[in-house]
Amino acid sequence: MLAAAVLIAGVLAGCTKPAPKEHIEPDAAHDKLIVGFSQIGAESAWRIFNSKSMQSAADKEGIQLLFSNAEQKQENQIKAIRSFIMYQVDVIVFVPIVQDGWDLVLKDAKDAGIPVIICDRKIVTEDESLYAGYIGTDSAEEGRNAAKFLQKKYADVNRLIRILEIRGTDGSSASDDRMKGFHEIIDSDTRFSIVYSESGDFMRSRGKEIARNILEQNGNRLAIDGNAVDVILSANDGMTLGFLEVLNEHGIKTGSDITVVTFDAQQEAMDRLIAGEINCVLECNPDLGMQVMSLVKKVAAHEHIPRSTHVAERVFSEFDDLSDIAPRGY
Repeated sequence: MLAAAVLIAGVLAGCTKPAPKEHIEPDAAHDKLIVGFSQIGAESAWRIFNSKSMQSAADKEGIQLLFSNAEQKQENQIKAIRSFIMYQVDVIVFVPIVQDGWDLVLKDAKDAGIPVIICDRKIVTEDESLYAGYIGTDSAEEGRNAAKFLQKKYADVNRLIRILEIRGTDGSSASDDRMKGFHEIIDSDTRFSIVYSESGDFMRSRGKEIARNILEQNGNRLAIDGNAVDVILSANDGMTLGFLEVLNEHGIKTGSDITVVTFDAQQEAMDRLIAGEINCVLECNPDLGMQVMSLVKKVAAHEHIPRSTHVAERVFSEFDDLSDIAPRGY
């Protein structure tokens, strides 16, 4: 038991600020539920809020949470999950950074009799019995709603509309499904054309980098092959805000001639929406903690949970009354 506790402490000690309570000693008495939670990182205000939601909910429900920050590396998540198995936690919850590559470690968890809940992002597996259920957003529907906004925005326009697409982490369900849902609708409308697409890994710094590269290659114009970009579609607010920061440095304004569509609904993005610099924000709800802990208690009691639970989300756009939007908290 002591060796296992030391191993858990080693995993948790690798976590980096500002994730909450990154080092939590296991409860020696094991007199309450213990959950191992592997988070992908702290790359954005959204992710930090998501981690805090999990910690706060665990505290309220009297559940001990062993928290591990993977720092954007799948191998770190696999190590953390294996350490949770060794410690024999009651339930494992994790946010998979990518969809593939989990079967072996999840089989180990199943063999150990530890139920697993997938949170926020989905996985791809041939054996769905390896996890109890998924809870999070419907990313494909978010993508469809982004496309529907653009169709409404450009309903009276009969020319080619050029879209610059910034994907999230390729291989993650959040990015892949948003793009899939978006293309389901937008590809059938011949007025729209994706003239540029690149992964920004959901990082604000990558949003800046992509913007700088495009401007340098096009004479400080937001253009591709000499043609002006009409729409910026970015798979999360972090990349969007980084991209807009660079545009602002070059005196390029958005919201009028350049339409901006982004995902997550962080406070800064909502402020830019209200200011007219962003045109549409697709909410991705990070406040999953209480719902996750409810599922945790059920699976720990050997109760059935739904295969998929989607959280409520909204679409905010220039067409809405934005005066009643409460502070986001992230």
